[in-house]
Amino acid sequence: MKKLLVAIVAVLFAAPSFAQFNSGGFSLNESTVYYGMRLGINVSNLTGDMDENGAKAGLNFAGVLGLRISDSTPIFLESGLYFTQRGASKDKNTYVSLNYLEIPLLLKYGIAATDEIAVLPFIGPTFSYGVGGKMKGGEGADKESSFGSNKFTRPDVGIKVGCGAEYNKLYLELGYQFGLTNIADWKIPGKNDDASVHNGAFFVNLGVNF
Repeated sequence: MKKLLVAIVAVLFAAPSFAQFNSGGFSLNESTVYYGMRLGINVSNLTGDMDENGAKAGLNFAGVLGLRISDSTPIFLESGLYFTQRGASKDKNTYVSLNYLEIPLLLKYGIAATDEIAVLPFIGPTFSYGVGGKMKGGEGADKESSFGSNKFTRPDVGIKVGCGAEYNKLYLELGYQFGLTNIADWKIPGKNDDASVHNGAFFVNLGVNF
């Protein structure tokens, strides 16, 4: 994993050295398709009927594809495939890790801040599916899979909102992701009510657009 991350970071920082100097991997004035890579961190939590509701750090990495969808206005539709780590942590012995594959559908509006810098606020839905993760209920407890009956459900739908900025094909974005799906699959202890738990995560990603 460490070798993979080092290789990804090397590509992100090497790419602009042979990229043509402009205000991004796309033009705000022309119909354009662009490709990109993203690498960053999540600071996530789980809201609702959870004891393990402290912040937990995790990774994001992705390949993305964007397309300008208006001839008269610099509006772009961006999607891609992300691997993203979410969850929550009470302490080192009490935590939940949730790993997802995610497909976003983001609408971005391009603003030429300067001749070299483009600013791109964005919003859109995300569609995620849990592919792994571990949970631990306290000191002395065994680790268990996070997904399954009486644990967490795998599908998750959310909303991602944030803002990106691009300079010489380098891209930086930050934002927040709201989980809309109740991912709990258990009853509240002592009651007959279904538990309710939702994902949430701040994120910061660095990338490059081609």
